[in-house]
Order: sequence, then structure tokens, then C-alpha cells
Amino acid sequence: MARWALLGLALLLAALQFKLWHGEGGRAEVEELRKALREQEQVNAELRRRNADLAAEVEDLKTGEAAVEERARLELGMIKPGEVFYRVVPDAEGATQPTGKESTP
Repeated sequence: MARWALLGLALLLAALQFKLWHGEGGRAEVEELRKALREQEQVNAELRRRNADLAAEVEDLKTGEAAVEERARLELGMIKPGEVFYRVVPDAEGATQPTGKESTP
């Protein structure tokens, strides 16, 4: 009788071990979830950095004149009175020839 009980306990232990390693919610699934969590944390960290950069840019645009001036210069091609604007235009051979426009105050 004790032999059968011992055999039953051994089979039960083997079944539980199998479920632990290969069953639903087992070690393999937990490892996959940990990997997915690490990947999502990396994505979140990148998005946090991007949000911080955007927040800093918004704050700079709200409070500073320099950011507005920089955008006007780069995106709209604006210049200040008294500045000289030089535009470099490539010729047919690939060399560049400067052309200049001078703004007056």
C-alpha cells in the first residue's frame, strides 16, 4: 500500500513539474511575458525622451524669441534688416556659384 502511495505521489509531482515548465502560465510563458515587458519598457523610454524634447520645444516657443526666429529663418527663409542673404545655386557642371541679395533696413 505504501508503495502505491509513493508511486502516486511521484506521478503527481511529475505532472505538477510538467505543468510548471510547459503548461499554461508556466516558465516559458512567463519568460515570453518578461521579454515583451522589456521591449515595451524600451519603447516607453524612447517615447518619454521624445515627449520631453517636444515639451522643451513647446516651452521654448512659448517663452523665447530665439526659437521663433530660428524657425522663421530655416523654414520661411526670412532675414533681418541689414543682413545679407546668400543663395548658392549649382550650375550645369555641378559647381556652385553664389548669388546674393541684400536686404535694406
